[in-house]
Parts: sequence; C-alpha cells; structure tokens
Amino acid sequence: METAIEVKDLTKKYGNFVAVDHINFTINKGEIFSLLGPNGAGKTTTIGMLSTIKRPTEGDAYILGYSIVKQKYHVRKIIGVSPQDLTADDELSGYENVLIMAKLFGYKGKEAEDRSEWALKFMDLWDSAFRRVREYSGGMRRRLEIAMSIVHNPSVIFLDEPTLGLDVQSRRHIWELVRELKKNGTTVLLTTHYMEEAEALSDRVAIIDHGKIIAIGTPDELKAKIKGDRIYILVKENDQLDEIINKINDIIPNSAIKIDNQILVKTESSSELLPQLIKILSGYDVVELKVVKPNLEEVFLELTGRELREEEGGFDRFKYMRVTRGARR
Repeated sequence: METAIEVKDLTKKYGNFVAVDHINFTINKGEIFSLLGPNGAGKTTTIGMLSTIKRPTEGDAYILGYSIVKQKYHVRKIIGVSPQDLTADDELSGYENVLIMAKLFGYKGKEAEDRSEWALKFMDLWDSAFRRVREYSGGMRRRLEIAMSIVHNPSVIFLDEPTLGLDVQSRRHIWELVRELKKNGTTVLLTTHYMEEAEALSDRVAIIDHGKIIAIGTPDELKAKIKGDRIYILVKENDQLDEIINKINDIIPNSAIKIDNQILVKTESSSELLPQLIKILSGYDVVELKVVKPNLEEVFLELTGRELREEEGGFDRFKYMRVTRGARR
C-alpha cells in the first residue's frame, strides 16, 4: 500500500519538557488511523506538528512525500484540519464560513461557491447552509467544522475530537460521513476519547503516552494483547476497597487492583471466579459488578493504567487561519 504519512523520530520539546518523544509510524493512503492517549500524552501536539502549525524540535514527517519542516507550504495545500475547538464565526451563516475557507485556499468566484456547496452537501448541511451558526445544534457545528476543513478537497485530513460532547445519534452521523471520506480516498488521522468510536472507524490505532507510541496495530491486533476477562466492582464505601482487594488476592494472587474508586479483577475465566467473588462481596454494599470482555478500552487501561481524559493544550484558531491563508500561494 502507498504511504500517505510517514513520521520519523518526530519530537517536540518545551524547555526540559518533552511533549512528543521521537515517535515513528506510517499511515497508508485511504486509511482511517486513530491516535489515542490520556491527558498530556501528546496527541494535539502531534497534530500541531503534522499540520505545520508547530515546528518539531527534532525529526520530520512527510505528507504525501512533502516534508513538514522543509516543504510546509506544499503540505498546507493538501491537508485539512478540523480542530477540537470550534472555529466558525457564530454571526455568519454556515455557507459564509465555508466560503471564507474556500477563498483562503485560493478559490475565487463561482469555483469558490461550488466548492462551498459541495462541502456543505457532503456534510449534510445544505438545508441549513444560510442559517447563522449560532442557531446550529452541537452536531451541526461539528459537521460544519469538517465542511470547512474539506472544502479544498484535501488528500489528508486531521480530525481532532470530531464528536466531542455530542449525543449518540449525532456521533453516529459523523461516523458515516468519516467513512464516506475514506470511500473517496481521503486519508484520515483521528483523535478521540471514545473507544467504541476508534473500534468502529479505525483501520489501525496507535496509543501514545508520555509522548511515546506504546502500541500500534489494528483494533483486533491490540485486543489480542488482553487475555481473559475483566471484572469491575464498585462498592458504596471506598474505605473498604483495600480490604476486599486483599481477600480477592488471597484466592488469586495479584489479580485485583484499585483503579480510581473501583476494583479491577483480571481473570482467565469470569464464570469460574464469579461464585467466589459473590461470596466475598456478600458482606459489603456492592453498587455494581460488571464483567467486561477484551476491548480497546481494556487495552488502553492495561498499557497506560489510566482512563482517557481531555487532551492537553488548545488549538490556536488564529494561527491556523493565518497558515491557511497562504496555503494556495
């Protein structure tokens, strides 16, 4: 398969702090590739470098063969970025926002209008195109951000938390539109906090923690790293957790640990262990007992020991607009 993105020892330092630490990976043309990581892991910083908004401290990356360090203006012509932060102007219509982006990418007159109409129709927004953005729902606003990022028909698009905060129906709608981008041959690099989203959409997934890539593969390949079942126990009194954990570990040594205010029990067979667990827990006020089969979230917890939380840093919308303005020049 042809390579769309090649990352080589990409590094970003802020003084003595290493935000991204010599990461390496490739993304194939037409692939949906998800980048997962906990708070401060380096996801947004990585996208900032790949989109040429942040300059790497060391290393380089190539977007369809163009260096993000030495050929950043070529890179800007062929990429689109849909940031986590909402960048559309509330007082303008959806159409006006997309038209501005088309013109920033060098389209003029009828061509700019046609590109804007295409992008809005693709994102299923044409019926609302001439309403002010402040009247849009959360899902419509997210779709508008993507429309603004694809108006110039980029070969590669970066979607940073495209469904953040949306209801299930709106999220599923965006999933279908992302799949349509893939069908059209667009390469998608996606960050998300929703594990089921990464499983549903991704051809491959990379997990980043403390600025390093710690796992990469298809969702099935990553899930294969987890053996057996996971049992989560939530009790009313948190001061009883250690006592319960000790009792469980007396049965299966080193099987139970504490994660936040829950107990996690790792076992080869939940069906064999559950009768013993129920006996142990009979003297406690149990709020929830949940058995989980191997999934991407379990892989993430196994590798990082942390839940996925909000990403570090924000997106500099004004710098992005300045960068975009020169993309077609």
